[in-house]
Amino acid sequence: MSSPPKSGIKVIIVGAGFGGLTAAIECHRQGHSVSIYENFPALKTLGDIISFGANAGRIYHRWSNGKIAQRLRELSIDLTSYGFRIHKYDTGEVVYHQPTPPQDPTAPVFNGHRGELHEVVFRYAKEELGIPIHLGQRVEEYWEDEREGKAGIVLKNGERVEADLVIGADGVRSKARELVLGYVDKPKSSGYAVWRAWFPNTDMIADPRTREFCANGDTFNGWIGPDVHFLFSTIKGGKDCCWVLTHRDEHDIDESWSFPGKLEDVYKVLEGWDPTCRAIVEKTPEADLVDWKLVYRDPLPTWVSKHARILLLGDAAHPFLPTSAQGATQAMEDGVTIAVCLKRAGKENVPAAVRTHQEIRYDRVRAVQKTGETTRDRWHKTDWAKVAEDPKSISFPREDWIHQFDAEKHAEEVFDDIFGKVTNPDSEQQSTLLPVGPIGPTPVAAA
Repeated sequence: MSSPPKSGIKVIIVGAGFGGLTAAIECHRQGHSVSIYENFPALKTLGDIISFGANAGRIYHRWSNGKIAQRLRELSIDLTSYGFRIHKYDTGEVVYHQPTPPQDPTAPVFNGHRGELHEVVFRYAKEELGIPIHLGQRVEEYWEDEREGKAGIVLKNGERVEADLVIGADGVRSKARELVLGYVDKPKSSGYAVWRAWFPNTDMIADPRTREFCANGDTFNGWIGPDVHFLFSTIKGGKDCCWVLTHRDEHDIDESWSFPGKLEDVYKVLEGWDPTCRAIVEKTPEADLVDWKLVYRDPLPTWVSKHARILLLGDAAHPFLPTSAQGATQAMEDGVTIAVCLKRAGKENVPAAVRTHQEIRYDRVRAVQKTGETTRDRWHKTDWAKVAEDPKSISFPREDWIHQFDAEKHAEEVFDDIFGKVTNPDSEQQSTLLPVGPIGPTPVAAA
C-alpha cells in the first residue's frame, strides 16, 4: 500500500496491547501522526493462548502485503486436519468432532501464545513502521481543552504531551475511564474464574495416557461439564501445551484478580471427570498455573469524553469473556474504525469523527460481547439428551456476522451517513448499521 497523504492529525495512544498497537498501525496507514505510551518498562512474551477470528485476520492480512499474517501463522496452531473434539466430562467420549472451516488466505484465523504473537505486532509497529513507542511511561492524568481543540496526557515524570486525540487502550483499569465517565466504576465478580497454564510437552509425551496429544501435531480438545469446561491445546507440532478451565468462583474482587494457582484446587473441580483431564493437569508445573478471576463491568453509557477528544478502546471500553474468543479482535476492529473516521472527517472535525466511530461500533460490540455468555451457558448447562439427538448443538459457534465482517470496508461504507447524523442531529438521516440482533441489558464480562 502506498503512503496515504498526511492528515495533520496527531494521535496519542495509551497502551501497547493488541488494541493499542492496531490503532497505531491503522492510524499510520491512514496518514495520521501517532505515538504510543506504555506503562510496562520492557516487552515481555508473557501469557497463554489467545484467539483471533477471521475478522482480525482480514486486518492482519492488509499489513505489509500479508507478511505479518504469515509470521503469525508460523507461530499459530494448525487444526486443519484435527479440528475440535468435544468430550462429555465424565465418560470422556467425543460427542462432537467439529471440523476446522476452510482457511481463507485473505482472512486467516490465529490461535497462539499471546506473548509471541504480540511481539510480532509490536516489532512491526516499532521497527518496520517507525511508530514511536515510549515504554516505562506511566500516565498519571488525561486532559482535554475544548477551546484549544486539544487533548493530552501527563506522565509520572511531569511531562505534558498534547495531541488532537488521545486513545485510552490501557485495559480495564484505564485512568481514561474516570475522565470519560466522570466517576470510578469498580469491577464486580462474574461468579466465574479460569485456571490457565502453558508449558512444554516433556512430561506429556513421556506418559502413554497423554502422548497422543503431542506426538502427531497440533490438537484441540474440550471437556464439557456442569458449570465447568476444560479446553486443552497442543501447538507448534505438539511441542507446547496449554489449557484453561472455567469454573464457578464467588471470590470477592478487589484491586487484583490474577493469583498464583494451586493444582490441588484444580483436582477438586475435576473429581469424577474423565481421568485424561487429571493426567493432563498433572504435567503442569505449578509455577506456570494462574488463577484468573473473571470480572464484569456494567456496559458503559459512552466511550467518548465530554469534548470528544478522548476515546476508550478495547478492554478499556468493552471487556469480553474468554468464551467469546473475540476480545482482542474487537479491539482491533476499534482501531481500524477510528483511523478511518479520522481520515474521512479531517483535522477540523476530530470530535465528530470520534462520535461517528462510537456510533459505528457500539451496537456491534455489545452484540459480540453477548456471545461470550451464550457460549458459556451452552456448555455449562448442556442438555445431554439434546446433544445425543443433535451433536452440533454443543459446537463452538463461528457465526458469519462476526467472522465475515470487514471493519475497514464497513467504516468506509457507513461513514457519510453516520457522520451526517452526528453533525446534524436534527436531520432525519438514519444510520445504516450492521444488523446485529437483540441486545440485552446484561453486564459485560471482563477476562
